[in-house]
Amino acid sequence: MDIRPLKTEADYDWALQEAAGYFGANEPRPGTPEGDRFEVLETLIEAYEDEHWPIEAADPVAAILDVMERRALKPADLGNLLGSRSRASEMLNRKRPLTMAQAWKLHVEWDFPAEFLLRPTSQTI
Repeated sequence: MDIRPLKTEADYDWALQEAAGYFGANEPRPGTPEGDRFEVLETLIEAYEDEHWPIEAADPVAAILDVMERRALKPADLGNLLGSRSRASEMLNRKRPLTMAQAWKLHVEWDFPAEFLLRPTSQTI
C-alpha cells in the first residue's frame, strides 16, 4: 500500500486524487485490498481536513432554522410544538434561549438530534 501521512497541502491533494478514482462505479468492495486502501485514504483526508479546516457546529437556533427550512416548516409549526408562538418567535430571534423542555420536545417530536440542541448559543455564554 503506497499510502503516507498527509503533512502538506501537496500530500492532501495527492490523497484526494487517489480517492477520486474510487468514486462512482469504481468504488471498491469493503474488505478487499482496494476497499481497505480507500478506507485508509478517507480516514487520512478526513483527519487532515478536521485539523486544517475545522467546521464549527451551528448553534441550536441555526440548526432549528435549517431543519425547519428543509422540512418546509413555518414558525407557527414550531410555536404549536412548543405551546407558544410568541416563545418560539423569541427563541428564533435569539431574544430568549432554548430551554431544556423545548429541546426535549424538539428531540422527541421532530426527531431532532439532541447534540445540536445542547450547544450554547451566543446569548448563554
